[in-house]
Amino acid sequence: MKDLFRTYQKCVFIAARQTIWIPHRHNPKQPPTSRSRANTLKRITSRLTRQLVLLLPLALAPHAHSEEWPATLDASLTRAGIPRSAVAVLVQDVADGPLLLEHRSTEPMNPASVMKLVTTFAALDQLGPAFSWTTRLSSGAGARLQDGVLPGDLFVTGGGDPRLSRERLWLLLRDLRAQGIRRIAGDVVTDRSFFKLPPHDPGSFDRRPLRPYNVGADALTVDYGAINVHFRPSPDGVSVAIDPLPSGLALDTRIRRTGNGSCVDPTAQLGATTVTGSGGETLLRIDGNLPSTCTEAFDWNFAPLPPDRLFEGLFRSLWRDLGGELDGRFRDGRTPPDALLLAESRSPSLPEVLRDMNKWSNNVIARTLLATLGATAEPGEDSPTAGARRVLRSLSANGIDTEQLVIENGAGLSRSERLTARSLGQLLLAAWHGRTMPELIASLPIVGIDGTASKRLAGSPAQGSAHIKTGTLDGVRSMAGYVLARNGHRYAVVLLINHPNAGASRDSQDAVLEWVAGR
Repeated sequence: MKDLFRTYQKCVFIAARQTIWIPHRHNPKQPPTSRSRANTLKRITSRLTRQLVLLLPLALAPHAHSEEWPATLDASLTRAGIPRSAVAVLVQDVADGPLLLEHRSTEPMNPASVMKLVTTFAALDQLGPAFSWTTRLSSGAGARLQDGVLPGDLFVTGGGDPRLSRERLWLLLRDLRAQGIRRIAGDVVTDRSFFKLPPHDPGSFDRRPLRPYNVGADALTVDYGAINVHFRPSPDGVSVAIDPLPSGLALDTRIRRTGNGSCVDPTAQLGATTVTGSGGETLLRIDGNLPSTCTEAFDWNFAPLPPDRLFEGLFRSLWRDLGGELDGRFRDGRTPPDALLLAESRSPSLPEVLRDMNKWSNNVIARTLLATLGATAEPGEDSPTAGARRVLRSLSANGIDTEQLVIENGAGLSRSERLTARSLGQLLLAAWHGRTMPELIASLPIVGIDGTASKRLAGSPAQGSAHIKTGTLDGVRSMAGYVLARNGHRYAVVLLINHPNAGASRDSQDAVLEWVAGR
């Protein structure tokens, strides 16, 4: 490297001396003195040298590594039929030590759910670890409770809480009942204005609109926009229940018990669709076959209702169960500035929400978090777009390269999102040296212990020593996080694979984790 650098300097100086005519600054026709010419040549050489310092590492980086690839990594890629040209990898000591391994680190790649690390970093940096969301119930300023009746409307102000559950909604409504409110004489006005969101089609990504991971962000949603269906097989058939059943939703089950078959996944031969019932309600129809070998109860989650209808359905059901009555209807609107606060529910703090998001790769939380970043920075603007701008500003301010970063929803459930292994490596190092390092690391799955990594590498050096976020899409396998090695050093690890055979590359991730952990 030093020889190349010196040769470059010498060539620049010779070329400049032989080809450049430098006029005198005061008299262009007067030949320059030897001193002025030498000074000018020195400036030119210095400027070109500085350009070399900036450009040369970028030119060499895709091929740079200080060690040969782990043999187990090469072997696993070969078995999967994946060439090195489809792989980006980076391994570096978090103490700003040398790179152990770097390959194609400046190539933009689809990161799948590893994009959640970017959203996590920006959220902790911009919102802070004490941030939380609030949902409020209010009445008009002049409303006065009379004989258990709340005259006028009840206003429900959504604050974008991604962790609002049916249990917390029940507690909110119970607070109303505890204040003596039995009947709401007016409408329930839902205020979702905290977010400004583009239209969302839950079937646009993979044509599976009932899958909970396809639910979009919403300022007022419950249980991540999904419902839990409980299946209890018996010799005579299968009982299916939803508790509580949202108002406006009905179940239609047509499940057949069949002969012997695998019960590794009891839902493998089942399907679900939604149709509109005769009364205008949504009918969740579940049909298909369930092998007779399936005797244990199991749960299956669906998103049959859009967030606004799910909220209304659960509100009505829970309010009715509490003995409450509602005279009016549900409608969208704005909470008056002089509204009287009746009850509120505050979410867990941001670090706890991030643990739910990253441990279980929750896309709805990630979408909501990006919208929250936008809504709190640029009220009234398109929330996801404004959130993406805020993420870019956060990363840039922390010295992370964002030139090739593309953010669509912050969750990684996207075919357009892109980042580089180098940017991810910079993010991991910046987070390690940042003030919210404990909160970020604590949100990541621990290999062999919990979350989406709970069943990986049991009994290996990596078990319990690696905090990683993984991502999977058709043609994409990704991984990024931290590994504590046997030598006591902790390393930032990134592995991105974009290839039609990427689904067969889980062994490649394990190979990298074990190689680093065993150092």
